[in-house]
Amino acid sequence: QKLISFFFLMIRRPPRSTQSRSSAASDVYKRQVSTQSTWGKQNSFEKHSKVLPMSLSRAENIYMSKVCEQTERFEDMVEYMKRVVQDSSEDLSGEERNLLSVAYKNSIGSRRTAWRALQTITQKEQSKGGSHLNLLNQFRERIEKELNDICKDIINLLDAKLISRAADADAKVFYLKMKGDYYRYHAEYLEPDSQQHKQVADGAHKAYQEASDIANTQLKTTHPIRLGLALNYSVFYYEVLNEPTKACNLAKQAFDDAIADIEQLEEDQYKDSTTIMQLIRDNLTLWTSELQDEAEDDGTGVENV
Repeated sequence: QKLISFFFLMIRRPPRSTQSRSSAASDVYKRQVSTQSTWGKQNSFEKHSKVLPMSLSRAENIYMSKVCEQTERFEDMVEYMKRVVQDSSEDLSGEERNLLSVAYKNSIGSRRTAWRALQTITQKEQSKGGSHLNLLNQFRERIEKELNDICKDIINLLDAKLISRAADADAKVFYLKMKGDYYRYHAEYLEPDSQQHKQVADGAHKAYQEASDIANTQLKTTHPIRLGLALNYSVFYYEVLNEPTKACNLAKQAFDDAIADIEQLEEDQYKDSTTIMQLIRDNLTLWTSELQDEAEDDGTGVENV
């Protein structure tokens, strides 16, 4: 019955965008770095935290983070969740991990969108020999500084506190995947041939691979965290390393393994897991189509993965 329901869910139109589906999967869970010289000495989050009420209990910080989510005050949400992490030596619960993820994901998401839009505006300005390129470049540097601050903030928190505290495989994979994601976000706006890009990409690769080693041996093939990791790791191969064949192979393996075990999918994970599987399938449809088009253009054959 689960298999029938899943394939009914799969009958959807192909992805409309040419952009890979990636960390949208991170928001499915219930809600929805390079060297030190890369970032400034004080980031916007450190300055922002000074305006929030001090000396709240763990329960109060968690409550306020939920209020911030509902009111879309995501920078405040980040600060409340950072306090939860920093004021205790305990690992976060599943709900608390999701709150932390939602806070940072929304904080960086608007800036990633702004950076992409600005790239398009800049290209148009360049094509017509416009006089505003200096203004646009200054604005881009400001956005990149904010992106740097967020990436530094969460990667430092993961390295200093969260990864070492992880109480089980679920938490360990969640944190390592998150670390890989924020290295990947950083790599998005660096020059592909630069040494800095290589350092950041290496950081993402290492975190994703370490997470995969744990997930592949300790989490079920249908577990939403394992599937979300496979989704984002494959996007990293495709968009950052420019290795589409590896991206397709990784995504296809994760999808096929989950399909084979779909009857074992737990009821409370069904919606999350099948949603991520749909995202993986969408990427495979997009990527294999692009690979086939490229192969036809140069006269070579390509395996239909």
